[in-house]
Amino acid sequence: MPRRHPDWIKVRAPGSPNYLRLKRVLKDHNLHTVCEEARCPNIGECWGHNTATFLILGDICTRGCRFCAISKGKPALLDPEEPRNVGLVVKDLGLDHIVVTSVDRDDLPDGGSAHFAKTVFWIKNFSPRIRIEVLIPDFKGDHHAIETVVRSGIAILNHNVETVPRLYKRVRPGSIYERSLDVLKTAKEIRGDVLTKSGLMLGVGESFGEVLDTLKDLREVGCDIVTIGQYLQPSKDQLLVERYVSPEEFQGLKAEGEKLGFRHVESGPLVRSSYHAWSHVH
Repeated sequence: MPRRHPDWIKVRAPGSPNYLRLKRVLKDHNLHTVCEEARCPNIGECWGHNTATFLILGDICTRGCRFCAISKGKPALLDPEEPRNVGLVVKDLGLDHIVVTSVDRDDLPDGGSAHFAKTVFWIKNFSPRIRIEVLIPDFKGDHHAIETVVRSGIAILNHNVETVPRLYKRVRPGSIYERSLDVLKTAKEIRGDVLTKSGLMLGVGESFGEVLDTLKDLREVGCDIVTIGQYLQPSKDQLLVERYVSPEEFQGLKAEGEKLGFRHVESGPLVRSSYHAWSHVH
């Protein structure tokens, strides 16, 4: 088993003025980001560029995905002020592209979809020209919940398949590959103009052929944008890294994805769902 990251995984420790400012603003408004909760390696770069992925619906997840560092358990009650607070912070930061994601909230009848819609409303209320991207859970396949989010005023709907179907039971217990594909398909059927996006992490036991097949499945449901990155073990409690994929392999997958007709393919060792998100729609 590999014990040290290869040289191409190294990142600079965060500490820029923008990073420190954003950290302070988020704390003042009692908001969470997936950048912090999931221990993303790109937090220094993204926060340094005044970009963050906001985490709504609290910071406790009801599922137990084995790759994720977000805390699992019984979530707290929803904060009714959270949507407005996100809108205020986005306005204060002067952003033109914002990503909003959440933990899974299987305890809520609508999975939290109405809370997503309220958050989009308040962001738009304070920043009418902003482009909003959401990274949503599967809402247990509830089409009404998906429609609530799709019709809320977003530009991009992201839902990650995360891995190849063979590995779902080990990597994503509680999730279903076909259901994740259906989320993306349903979003396109509801609003043909919404851009759909998904992501894959490599290094958990998948084969190159399985990744290609998954990319084909995503294109068949009309997925426009795909991100492909290296899985990194956030702590000793998550899955071990089985293999570090080389930059050359990531470039090869980018080329294959472009051949399949994706509008944009972001592929590289440090790529995450929201990495360079602002550039995916140009």
